[in-house]
Amino acid sequence: MRRGIAATALVASFALAATACGGSDSGDKADGPVTITWWDTSNATNEAPTYQALIKDFEAANKNIKVKYVNVQFDQAQNKFDTAAGASGAPDVLRSEVGWTPAFAKKGYFLPLDGTEALADQAKFKPNLIEQAKYDGKTYGVPLVTDTLALVYNKQLFQKAGVEAPKTWDDLKKAAATIKDKTGVDGYWGSTQAYYAQTFLYGEGTDTVDAAAKKITVNSAAAKKGYGTWLSLFSGKGLHKADTTADAYAHIQDAFVNGKVAAIIQGPWEITNFYKGSAFADKNNLGIATVPAGSTGKAGAPTGGHNLSVYAGSDSAHQKAALKFVNFMTSAKSQATIALKNSTLPTRDDAYTDQVKADPGIAGYGTVLAAAQPRPALPEYSSLWGPLDTELPKVAGGKESLDKGLSNAETAIAKLVPDFSK
Repeated sequence: MRRGIAATALVASFALAATACGGSDSGDKADGPVTITWWDTSNATNEAPTYQALIKDFEAANKNIKVKYVNVQFDQAQNKFDTAAGASGAPDVLRSEVGWTPAFAKKGYFLPLDGTEALADQAKFKPNLIEQAKYDGKTYGVPLVTDTLALVYNKQLFQKAGVEAPKTWDDLKKAAATIKDKTGVDGYWGSTQAYYAQTFLYGEGTDTVDAAAKKITVNSAAAKKGYGTWLSLFSGKGLHKADTTADAYAHIQDAFVNGKVAAIIQGPWEITNFYKGSAFADKNNLGIATVPAGSTGKAGAPTGGHNLSVYAGSDSAHQKAALKFVNFMTSAKSQATIALKNSTLPTRDDAYTDQVKADPGIAGYGTVLAAAQPRPALPEYSSLWGPLDTELPKVAGGKESLDKGLSNAETAIAKLVPDFSK
């Protein structure tokens, strides 16, 4: 993880520290309520209002605790928390992407939650999600929402073309061509982002690294085959060319929700936005299928989601209040509320009420979770996508060869995990 901090950034971090942490700077009185700060990284428009409403419920039930809510942009939160925690000024609670857990736990920024009130209902959570919140045998987060990638498609366009959800990438190519012939719109639009390309690696039984063997595998024969398949999906009938602009994500999303492309790879965090599009005014038009399989015959997509973690640098009073807050926010009742309002996937079985399961988006993504592949508990793992996010757009845009791009990524990754062999 990059930790380079310029002088101006240091000044900003100390300013942030003064307002973020629920410690001595919080203004709490000995006999008054404790004020904890929560950094929420959810979508400020679609999701945040649900969490803010739950905070009011929590405060009503816990008169001695106040929660200062701060919505932090997701793509900035990891570095901001890293800087704030290093300056002893992090928020008491962080909505942490699952991939951040090992790195922050290794640095001592997260409080171990085993045996605390936050994990009082541990047995209720999906075991694989609890495992993903662990590092070095201890649990550092309580799963709040989970997700994975799926092939999402426009049922009407697929039916008009007479095709079904593809089981393999070759099937997808054939379906895309037929959809183009029958409907006039592209059948598939792929992403150049490394996270989305991960499914192609899993389909070949590999990953960017082999954490157990401490070996970099991003440039292996299996990885080249996976990325070769990924690259082939930007060219051909019904396959949209690669968008390498800064707004590519929005372009792909807008085209899909408005019926201008029949299928994309996407996660459940976009369900509410799907429903806002003209193509999915009828929610039941949203098709959700497991990502196509690679040459191994197996399909795989990264397990994502977010945990609530507690800052280890807070004092005991703030940690106690934070643990109670985490327990409340991850309860079955709260998770069911979040699912109904935000169409996100709960992390505990008792939150999947009949009403929650009636949402076609949640029900659909629930069927593909079996193909979700957890990430290794490697502190540097999430940072490994950085070099690929630099190289893959160049490859997809025709500015460099796949071999050159993967070689460059391998060299950059080697600097992030210097004790790994190539």
